Amino acid sequence: MPNPIAEPFVEVPDSDAVSGLVSLDATPEGAVTVTMNRPQKKNAFNAELIGALRETFETLRDQEALRVVFVQGAGGAFSAGADLEWMRDAVDFTEDDNRDDAMRMAVMLKHLYDIPALTVALVEGGAFGGGVGLAAACDMAIAVKGAKFAFSEVKLGLVAATISPYVVAAIGPRRARRLFSTGEVFGAEQALDFGLVDEVVDDAAGLAAAKDRIAAAMQACAPGAVEASKQLVTHIIGRHLDQALMDHTARLIAARRVSDEGQAGVRAFLEGKKAPWAE
Repeated sequence: MPNPIAEPFVEVPDSDAVSGLVSLDATPEGAVTVTMNRPQKKNAFNAELIGALRETFETLRDQEALRVVFVQGAGGAFSAGADLEWMRDAVDFTEDDNRDDAMRMAVMLKHLYDIPALTVALVEGGAFGGGVGLAAACDMAIAVKGAKFAFSEVKLGLVAATISPYVVAAIGPRRARRLFSTGEVFGAEQALDFGLVDEVVDDAAGLAAAKDRIAAAMQACAPGAVEASKQLVTHIIGRHLDQALMDHTARLIAARRVSDEGQAGVRAFLEGKKAPWAE
């Protein structure tokens, strides 16, 4: 578990692929912004961008002092989904080649999902196909009022396969069947109703304000407790409320109560002081 007194530190990937296609900005307080940097292509995915995101998320997954990770696209667009040139290349792939290609996307999304800190998608413009999946793999999403979403794979004779675990978890199976099957375009307010988005703001300034608010709010939350809370949710999804689950939850809270963070947080509260990670 992270040390509650640890100084925030983020190791920035130094490969050329990452620095060119993905930019990473970290504050001393442990807030990190990951920006997809293909604005001329509306941040559409190709093998190189997926690889850069995978390396970035893998690095962040192993950082202990993170408080929050924001994911956004450059140039006023989140992600248009699959890049056309990448799709043209894939037409001539064998099934094995396509499986390997899809697995790289799946691994990238899993690395994002496994980041211990809160992850937040900041959606402007369009989020289509894999772009919606990227937002769904985050813990929460905030969208500008004019943002558009669609699972457009079905219109190409494809399916939203690698993103489906995250989308179904966010919006539920019945709504996923509808949206995956129709490929319909829907707006930010509908995305809010569907559970895909947590908040809708008026414009880019509202998005920036929400980002600042969340970054500030996460300073009060113990990093190790955030990680344990995320793991708890993953563990109990689909589980029956039986003795084994009750035992697991009882053991978890007991372990947190005697942890360095738990001890420091409760003592600070009882003494009317700020917890060490909030100072």
